Amino acid sequence: MKTIAISGSLRGNVGKRDAKELRYEGKVPAVLYGGEGQKHFAVEASDLRALIYSADVSFVDIQIDGTSTQAIIQDAQFHPLTEQVIHVDFLQLHADKPLVMQIPVKLTGTSPGVKMGGKLVQKLRKLRVKALPSAMPQYVEVSIEPLEVGKSVRVRDLKFEGFDITNTPEDTIVSVTTSRALRQAEQEAAKGK
Repeated sequence: MKTIAISGSLRGNVGKRDAKELRYEGKVPAVLYGGEGQKHFAVEASDLRALIYSADVSFVDIQIDGTSTQAIIQDAQFHPLTEQVIHVDFLQLHADKPLVMQIPVKLTGTSPGVKMGGKLVQKLRKLRVKALPSAMPQYVEVSIEPLEVGKSVRVRDLKFEGFDITNTPEDTIVSVTTSRALRQAEQEAAKGK
């Protein structure tokens, strides 16, 4: 899993007025949970862009007043009108504690069903993965090589070493359905008989 480094400064005051001042200065109030106690700090809004506005998932190396901490983004709050980040919660990582993250799905291969004119439908773009931080994948690779028209890949079909997928086993990740053009061709072939 890739790691992005950001730096922050501890907040002296915690409250609405202080948070508003920070946002006016182009900073975002943040909290780090999961350690010995909560740490309230401020981060430059521009530093969060690569973390929040990206399809990729990353660990965060937070430098707060000379102390480095590994974490993940637990939650981000956005302004309802401007969509700017107004608050971020980070969760500290521990090497011996498993964590659950939403990891993107990466489709690999070529489906014979799509070659025949079927339509590829991806229902899940991310999966909930439970693993130790050292075993957390950058993405979950799903092969579409065996997919014929009318077939699908479900969560129960996936098996991986080192991490578990915690979605419902019956959830469909990707399927190949009959396209309108293929359906018309089949109907015309049936009429021609």
